[in-house]
Amino acid sequence: MDPVSAGGDDTLPCELAIQTTMALNNGGADIAHARRAAVNFLTRVQCEHGLPVSQRAMDATQLVVSELVTNARKYAPGPVLLDLRITGDTVEVMVWDSAPVLPIARAADAGRVGQHGLEIVMAVSQGFAMQREPVGKRVTARIALLDDPGGDAFAGRDPG
Repeated sequence: MDPVSAGGDDTLPCELAIQTTMALNNGGADIAHARRAAVNFLTRVQCEHGLPVSQRAMDATQLVVSELVTNARKYAPGPVLLDLRITGDTVEVMVWDSAPVLPIARAADAGRVGQHGLEIVMAVSQGFAMQREPVGKRVTARIALLDDPGGDAFAGRDPG
């Protein structure tokens, strides 16, 4: 979980990207392991890099990690990769799996039992994207590290 040099993304070459990546291969234990890894990552971001992280961001990140890893484990064969990265004032949660089919958020239905995970992720995230990869797909959610000074946790939400 050490910072790695930035390169082919939006950061300047002299900046450091704060990120961690892990392969999840243990079935049901993966979800709990991924949630703990998210908390540990954000705690390190606070302690070692001095970046503030609100309790809401900590909770939302755990929730998003849990939902995305659960979906990957449930619907895709093989390994899952979890990447957590600080980008500006957000944490990006990226989950890769081997299934090429992109998930579809279903219409809200209070009577439906289950299958609300993507709806939840989209509701608590400031940005959300899915893309096919040469093998499989990558789902990315961005969560603001801090709440709006006025208390609105979702101020400035970018729907795409």
